[in-house]
Amino acid sequence: MIILGLDPGIGTMGYGVIEKDARGNCTAVDYGVVRTPPSENLAVRLCILEEGVNALFDKFHPEEAALEELFFSKNVTTGIAVAQARGVILLTCNKRCGRIFEYTPNQIKQALTGYGGADKGQMQRVVAAHLRLPKPPRPDDAADALGVALCHAFTSRFGILFGVK
Repeated sequence: MIILGLDPGIGTMGYGVIEKDARGNCTAVDYGVVRTPPSENLAVRLCILEEGVNALFDKFHPEEAALEELFFSKNVTTGIAVAQARGVILLTCNKRCGRIFEYTPNQIKQALTGYGGADKGQMQRVVAAHLRLPKPPRPDDAADALGVALCHAFTSRFGILFGVK
């Protein structure tokens, strides 16, 4: 099964594509970011994100998509822009595969490390270890997206128990 993990953002959207085999082993297929120019207006930036998500579906044909849920943002303007980006990403994923799952940062940390308070460095090392990568993935947004995909791979069969959306 091919899983697309996404770390939504208006300036940078991280993506991670993993393959989960029948035994539950996961392999990184690709990861990276889609960037939007800060000089562009919001509508153009949202279109760039939509095009980026569509390109990922065209290239990898994921069967399921997993996104990190929006967490509290101290900056209201940034929070609203990220929420709008998430809306475009959710809509695009729904049109392309219809199987979308969302996880909170704590759920992702818990699934990968067994501890909901893991820091970014711990998460990156765990992602690299699970995917047998020689070093933690860069940039951070791509590592986060791989973490979302791994969280889904590890918990999807138990989704009903954990209340996964």
